[in-house]
Amino acid sequence: MDAFARGLLAWYGQHGRHHLPWQQPRTAYRVWISEVMLQQTQVATVIAYFNRFVAAVPDVTALATAPEDRVMALWSGLGYYRRARYLQAAARLCVERHHGELPDIFAELAALPGIGRSTAGAILALARNQRHAILDGNVKRVLARFHGIPGWPGEPATGRALWERAEAHTPSVQVADYTQAIMDLGATVCTRAHPRCDECPQARDCAARRAGLVDVIPAPRPARALPERHCVFVVLRQRDGRVLLRQRPVQGVWPRLWSLPEAADIDAARALAARLARIDGHAAEWMPAITHRFTHFKLSATPMLWRGAQQLPRVADAADTRWYTAAEIESLGIPAPVRKWLHAQA
Repeated sequence: MDAFARGLLAWYGQHGRHHLPWQQPRTAYRVWISEVMLQQTQVATVIAYFNRFVAAVPDVTALATAPEDRVMALWSGLGYYRRARYLQAAARLCVERHHGELPDIFAELAALPGIGRSTAGAILALARNQRHAILDGNVKRVLARFHGIPGWPGEPATGRALWERAEAHTPSVQVADYTQAIMDLGATVCTRAHPRCDECPQARDCAARRAGLVDVIPAPRPARALPERHCVFVVLRQRDGRVLLRQRPVQGVWPRLWSLPEAADIDAARALAARLARIDGHAAEWMPAITHRFTHFKLSATPMLWRGAQQLPRVADAADTRWYTAAEIESLGIPAPVRKWLHAQA
């Protein structure tokens, strides 16, 4: 065990996080769910989602057999919805190929949908104490600063250098504690902004600190202007309050989530509304816009509301277009900004 790992483990004993919900008990399934949720999402946000998710689907088999809408409803609000879809796809493969358990062989685990090298390493290190390095966002930041590795970690050369350091520092003993320790250090001390270097057990040997480069290492993702996309949401509301929702396609944003029917412009929205419901004699109302920032673009959706819409027979039994009450909407997988808007208009 090198000096870096020893110092980190000593710090973790006093200052690490020992009572996160996925640590009690720290099973492979619970670690897996938490690791996937923690991608792109802060711990404080994840805790409530994690507790609700594992209460509803407590193991691999329960996840594999749960209705897709139920899984997406449990995930709704966390964003990056493909993560949830990959979870269920991986669970189904585990039932088919691994007797309903996550495999304990690294190559088999890393090959499952949505897992990959770092997540597989975290699962096996944390839950089964196997020696595997990890390289999530927090670990990248710690290692980049400690070793003075410039560049954006998403660049191939920078990523390779960080993986080399991660492998070298990971000890052969106390692997689970070390893995949690380096994640905790990045999350609570070696933070992206305002790092608390005076509290860091690695401060004396940190290359970035010695060179006065803590604020510039690691380099941020290269900036780029996000294109904007505009559309119109068709809001059809019956007199009893039921709203028409449509399940989005597998491809594109918010795949397979239930949302408001979408049109490219006002004329297309009027035509779509007339195909989906009887709106004779009812004028559309413009409603507050829905805005959302995706990784690759910004969305601005303007809802057009028709009150008193009536159900058409050809839509009543459509698999991907249905009328829902407010209570039924709560159990559906719906994009967070759409759900927030619906709540505001209820």
